[in-house]
Amino acid sequence: MSVPKLETIEIVLFPNGVAEIAHNRPQRSNALSPQAYRDWLTAIKWAANDDNVKVVILTGRGKFYTSGQELSLPDLSDGDIEEELNRRRQTTTDVVSEMIRFPKLLIGAVNGTSIGFGTTTLALCDVVYSVSEASFSTPFMKLAFCAEGCSSLLFPRIMGPSKANEMLLMGRTFSAQELVDCGFVSRIIPTEGFRETVLGLAGEASKFSAEALKVTKDLIKGIDRDLLEQVNQREMAALAERMGSSDSVESIMRFLEESAAKKAAKKAKL
Repeated sequence: MSVPKLETIEIVLFPNGVAEIAHNRPQRSNALSPQAYRDWLTAIKWAANDDNVKVVILTGRGKFYTSGQELSLPDLSDGDIEEELNRRRQTTTDVVSEMIRFPKLLIGAVNGTSIGFGTTTLALCDVVYSVSEASFSTPFMKLAFCAEGCSSLLFPRIMGPSKANEMLLMGRTFSAQELVDCGFVSRIIPTEGFRETVLGLAGEASKFSAEALKVTKDLIKGIDRDLLEQVNQREMAALAERMGSSDSVESIMRFLEESAAKKAAKKAKL
């Protein structure tokens, strides 16, 4: 299979079987547009099915890992808006599902700020590394959204209920060190040479038997896959309801107005 050429994601496949899947919209803080979700799904499906891929790294280009969903109000003049929103939700659901079932070693390499869906899906990775200055948040309550990416199950399990609830229910931003301390992040790697270090660690793992890795991953994660699929479906159904609610629309409008005001103020200073 040939390496996909994508609009919002850069894929690099190295000769040792390490595939790097990098969010590549640095000028937009690697925000997740509808196209970005489609590209993510294409990339993760390709990596799962290409026999040349042994280990996968998820990372970002620039200062952000990802700033989460790119917020905008739907164009209500579009007659097929409901159909389009359903397609987008299905794509997001499928990304999570593919990560739940991913058969190979999946490493999250957090090169900077991680927000929203970028943070929740890290819990579906097998190992997570981070730079020290990275921060992690899920500002769902500010937008009247709800938990997604299986975070309603995995965050309390990994971080403990209290810390998970601080992030999911109170919108607290966590430092990389805090997430190391609670076991969400494996370890912090120096920013200087971060990419090269993670590629080296993945390269060492790529020397192992691909079949042994797959069997052991199945033993570790297989027992939870059906449960996680159920959680994914339940979360996405709840999220669809939330995003269509009046309080969520009002929250998004307020967020967009505040963002526009900040941009205008910044431009005025130049």
